[in-house]
Amino acid sequence: MFWTRLASGIVLLAVIIGAFFAGSTVMFFLSAVLAMIGLYEIYKVHKIEKEIIGYAGYAAALIYIICAWFAFEQWAMLALSAGFLLLMCVYVFSFPKYKASQIAYAVFGVLYVPVLMMFMFQIRRMEDGLLLIPLVFISAWGNDTCAYCVGMLIGKHKMSPKLSPKKSVEGFIGGVIGAALLGALYGWFLSMTYGHVSIGLYALMCGAAGMFSVVGDLTASAVKRDFGIKDYGKLIPGHGGVMDRFDSILFTAPVVYFIALYWLV
Repeated sequence: MFWTRLASGIVLLAVIIGAFFAGSTVMFFLSAVLAMIGLYEIYKVHKIEKEIIGYAGYAAALIYIICAWFAFEQWAMLALSAGFLLLMCVYVFSFPKYKASQIAYAVFGVLYVPVLMMFMFQIRRMEDGLLLIPLVFISAWGNDTCAYCVGMLIGKHKMSPKLSPKKSVEGFIGGVIGAALLGALYGWFLSMTYGHVSIGLYALMCGAAGMFSVVGDLTASAVKRDFGIKDYGKLIPGHGGVMDRFDSILFTAPVVYFIALYWLV
């Protein structure tokens, strides 16, 4: 299992790094594919992945993804509204086939996965997107690694015992600080290469995003606990599904995007 997990992790990392350098178009398609697979995994948990309401959710996600490609700032709200109206049409005209809870979950899936996942593409298409996009992963996976190490060494106070018994307050703090330090180290490296990078801002972005990465991880865990499943899928050997590997990325991407948007302009 360890070697399978390691090998698939290396392949996944290589694909992601390759997408970084390939440009915003490749990042768009990678983000879109991950978003649709993740949405399928979420819908499968609620058993609506092959229902009409599920297909309506896929259509709503595609509307949003297409609008994100052409003009995110101008069309994002229109895309979300159109997707919501589509889901409501299915609900009304198929009534009483679907319960309100299923409709709510279908809407939740679109907001949770495609909307948040596409922020990776939005970051990559920024002027300094190639430099900024690694922060999404540094803050998520760096926070996770540092939190694990600190928690194993000095973790005593449980942060969310019912949801994730192994997570500690000490691990949470260590993870956030570790993510910030990794962001600062990455910023320092870029400042030596490019000379115009704010080390403090990169540390801030990774620290702030690191805090939300924990929320992303716990959100995915909460859904799995609610429905009594271990993994969302088996797409990535040793890791599970897209939602098992990118749960924290969904939350770090928008944080990095908005900090970069309003602080680097």
